[in-house]
Amino acid sequence: MAAHPTLKLTPSERRASVALAGLFACRMLGLFLLLPVFAVAAKGLPGGDDPVRVGLALGMYGLTQAIMQIPFGLASDRWGRRPVVLLGLLLFVAGSVVCALADDVFWITVGRAIQGAGAISAAVTAWLADATRDEVRTRAMAMVGASIGLSFALSLVLAPVLVGAWGLHGLFWTIACLGLACLAVARWVVPVVPRTGARTMNASPREVLLHGDLLRLNFGVFVLHLIQVALFVVVPALLLKLGGLPAQSLWHVYLPVILVSFVLMVPVVFVAEKRRAHRGALRASVALLILVCALLPAAAGAGFYPLVLALTGFFVAFNVLEALQPSLVSRVAPQAYKGLALGFYNTAQAAGLFTGGLLGGWIAAHAGASGVFWAAAALSLLWLAVTWALKPLA
Repeated sequence: MAAHPTLKLTPSERRASVALAGLFACRMLGLFLLLPVFAVAAKGLPGGDDPVRVGLALGMYGLTQAIMQIPFGLASDRWGRRPVVLLGLLLFVAGSVVCALADDVFWITVGRAIQGAGAISAAVTAWLADATRDEVRTRAMAMVGASIGLSFALSLVLAPVLVGAWGLHGLFWTIACLGLACLAVARWVVPVVPRTGARTMNASPREVLLHGDLLRLNFGVFVLHLIQVALFVVVPALLLKLGGLPAQSLWHVYLPVILVSFVLMVPVVFVAEKRRAHRGALRASVALLILVCALLPAAAGAGFYPLVLALTGFFVAFNVLEALQPSLVSRVAPQAYKGLALGFYNTAQAAGLFTGGLLGGWIAAHAGASGVFWAAAALSLLWLAVTWALKPLA
């Protein structure tokens, strides 16, 4: 049976959704490319042998993102989405150039702070809300969520290859070029759409911030990205040690892990959407995250292949959660303040990125990789307890 016409994306909505999802994916690829290799590649730089400084450099992007996300979102309401997004992307490119020219971890940390200051996630999400009707907005938001998961998967494969070919400086120049590509998309590809800023401007930030289910989802994305960054403070070095691999060959591990995890993720998301079983899929995925993180110490002690198997389980859970949560936020948030709710969600995500780098580096320095894994398991358990109170979808 054909779908009702109002439930189909119009050509303009489809163009805006695809262009903005692509912009989001390209920019996030620029962020994610650093995660799989930085802890290893930075060892050749002054300060690169200190896990705390390496973790701070990884997470600094998230700190400035968390600080600037809401101001950029509000600025886009006042001056328009496109100018604010272009400004944010210019900052991202400038920060990437600083990192590419850096000769120690300190200046890379400074560059990462400048990159993160271009906090456009909320503005891009609001732009997407302007470009789509209420009836199809969840589908459009899900496209953005899926694009983030795909960009992370691609980064795991590309990063070792790029570092092996051009070194860490070449990786940052690649990231700067990705930022320029995003600038071109934002300037010339995304269509001009009427602004609907009144919906966000009339909302009460306090009402959005204290909404119970939105708080639970914000906590979830904070924990998810904290764990993601914390694990990649220690996992690359473990893979190199246990597998006897050079850094440029890490993609031989990441490619099959990502392909298998995506094959296993797709049916979970499909069934959740078809049966409206979002809460159940979310809880099951967090439970899998707990199990995987708790098994990682034993897996790392057992050898290379058990660690790769555990890593595959992590990415199955991560990819499902990365696709489900933005869609859930757009469904749970009352219609009057979807954009603002997604702004807080993106802020929580950025805060998780920063905290994961800082906390992961600190725990690794004091308790080793096993300490990082057990801390991730404990945080996932707390997340499951928080998630259990989510209300059914209307």
